[in-house]
Amino acid sequence: MWVDGSPRVACVTPVRRLRGREVTTLDGLPDPVRRRWADALVASGGSQCGFCTPGIVMRLAALESAGARSGGARSGPPPAPGADATAGPDPGPPPDKIAASLVAHLCRCTGWQTIEEAAMSALGRPPALGEADGHHRARDLEAAAARAALEGGVPQQVGPEVVLGRPGFADDSRPADSLVAVPDGRGGYVVGESVAAARAGAGKVQGRSTSLPLEHPVAVPPGRWDLVLATTWLEPAYVEPDASWATPGGEPASPYGNGGAFGGKLHSPVGADARRLADEHGRPVGVLWSREDVVRMGPKRPPVAGGIATDGTGVLRVGCSRGGVTTEAWASVTSMVARVAPGLVLEQVPVAGPPVSFDLRAAVWAEAAVLTACAREVGRGGTAGGDDIPVQVTAPGGGRAVASCRADGSVHVVVDAGTVLDEVVLRSYAIGATHQALGWVRSEGIAVDSEGAVRDLTVRSFGILQARAMPHVEVTILHGGARPPVNGSDAVFAAVAAARWLADGLPPRWPTDRIGAGRR
Repeated sequence: MWVDGSPRVACVTPVRRLRGREVTTLDGLPDPVRRRWADALVASGGSQCGFCTPGIVMRLAALESAGARSGGARSGPPPAPGADATAGPDPGPPPDKIAASLVAHLCRCTGWQTIEEAAMSALGRPPALGEADGHHRARDLEAAAARAALEGGVPQQVGPEVVLGRPGFADDSRPADSLVAVPDGRGGYVVGESVAAARAGAGKVQGRSTSLPLEHPVAVPPGRWDLVLATTWLEPAYVEPDASWATPGGEPASPYGNGGAFGGKLHSPVGADARRLADEHGRPVGVLWSREDVVRMGPKRPPVAGGIATDGTGVLRVGCSRGGVTTEAWASVTSMVARVAPGLVLEQVPVAGPPVSFDLRAAVWAEAAVLTACAREVGRGGTAGGDDIPVQVTAPGGGRAVASCRADGSVHVVVDAGTVLDEVVLRSYAIGATHQALGWVRSEGIAVDSEGAVRDLTVRSFGILQARAMPHVEVTILHGGARPPVNGSDAVFAAVAAARWLADGLPPRWPTDRIGAGRR
């Protein structure tokens, strides 16, 4: 939001500080300005789930407004025909200023690049290097939504209303007279007449990050290996917290909203909790988790440790906490690993920590694919620490990707996801997967104490790459053949992780550059 014309982060701005001041939200922008930003983000693929984009639009539009006040970038729609244009087109703020302006924001979907491309377009700058020419073609948004559903795993909308925060998130349709339930921090819920009343009743103290170091809870299996890898606890960090609501005896609202949180909400308990509480109280009840609730109680990517020989044989140990995993889930992940790394044997290892999930993006099979692909390169005489080494991964679902990390820090990705359906969406998901993969290898992780409790509770403590730290990504999309459409971004995720690890010299523990990423 803007306060007296300057951008402020709404969720940390006390209402008492707003007395007598002018507050502007997205709906307060002139309609032509709002529409121009929405169209730019749709054209670039700069919005996927859409939960973060209203705040990002306000931040970027503030650059535009500030430029207008100083005689720079225009504010509002382009000049009308016949208006004085002797000064020529305004180039707007430079890309580094756009990236710096996004520091206070979190977009887990897009990898920032497509947002920056949209900003440069909306602010009148030339297209970024590598910007897809398909951005400006007429598009079939139904086909785009079909591609987004393949990549995200659940039905998803694509269009200007998503950018403007109107696709219908989990809590948007909750009845006005419903009760609200929030976690009490002891395994139950506090129910109140409003969000404020419920949170006041819970009485929880806001959590912080910690000085505890990252741990790698799973030991590398014994053996003479050519390559070993150990990972830590990873927070999925999806932006829309878990939420649902239900009427007594009714079907709970889906917690997915406009995206599947990359598998993080597949088994969220909020729907069942909302139904149970509605039945108990005889009224509609909405269940709302805060960011800290998600971090404390939500599923994490399981930590792993593995060893592999250059012939592809080895062992991959998977850390499983809080009762382990179901037989069905273990059988499913074993089957997927067998398709990408047939020489690896999986082992479950009990660990003290938060719940883990194999539903999260490419969990376990990506680690197996990374180990196998890099062992293959080592066996071929590939140089660990070398640039421009293409690494290929084929996902269990058939998507294929080749990734290489260049000497200038940029990343090149080639993706084959069958029938493309929509190039803009596929490119956006490929860049987003690249962003997640680079953070996974280099900087992401959360501290867990000896009793298994998460101690890093703030977004900044997760180690997610900020916009200004994200390298340029060039995406080549293969159009050949008539294969049915399949998910492609998960293969990109694994291929980029392997290419980055190889280029970094194959250090045995991830993240490899926590300090370099500006975290501890």
